[in-house]
Amino acid sequence: MRTISCILVDDEALALDLLEEYVQQTPHLQLAGRFPNATAALERLDEGGVDLMFLDIQMPRLRGTDFLKSLFQPPVTIFTTAYQQYAPEAFDLDAVDYLIKPFPYDRFLKAVNKAHELIHFRQGTPANADAESSRLIIKADGRLVKIRFDEIIFIEGWKEYVRIYTAQERFVTLDSLKNLEATLPTPDFIRIHKSYIVALKEIRFIEGNQAGLQDRKLPIGRTLKDRVLQVWSDT
Repeated sequence: MRTISCILVDDEALALDLLEEYVQQTPHLQLAGRFPNATAALERLDEGGVDLMFLDIQMPRLRGTDFLKSLFQPPVTIFTTAYQQYAPEAFDLDAVDYLIKPFPYDRFLKAVNKAHELIHFRQGTPANADAESSRLIIKADGRLVKIRFDEIIFIEGWKEYVRIYTAQERFVTLDSLKNLEATLPTPDFIRIHKSYIVALKEIRFIEGNQAGLQDRKLPIGRTLKDRVLQVWSDT
């Protein structure tokens, strides 16, 4: 997944701290700056190279919506605010999402995924395109880890985390199966259950509502079984 450069604009230091923490937890996001007001962010935007802006609305001197209106070529924007009443105005300005404070990480990630799709659509590249498109980059145990797609056996959803299984290791990272499903190469992986994504080449047999791998069986969701059977039998 290609890296997205983002900036944070908010007059509340605690809000900036939380956003920065969320950005650091998201491997494909790169923080390009944090600013206490819109005018402070303008110089960084003028330098270019910013793909995504997290923008508060109620700020001194210049409201976030007015700031966005003033930009000739604004980056993709996600509004972050404590006030619901500005949502219609925000979406009239083509904001990709509107986050109501306080928002959890999974809601933040959902907005980022929408922004990711739009950014790469504008750039004319697939959302999962990458200079090294054969790998996944995750944050696990406080470090960034590269995992080749062909190493992955299956991925398990586990509360707000996912477990990624390879032949040698198991990695745990803060992410969602939905996000990974959009990132993984479609021909090689398939969602077989609300809690599992499996590499097609690892499925040895299908028995009832279970997919047999080399050393274990995983459940197949009832509503997904027909598609799993069709895709697996065609490989």
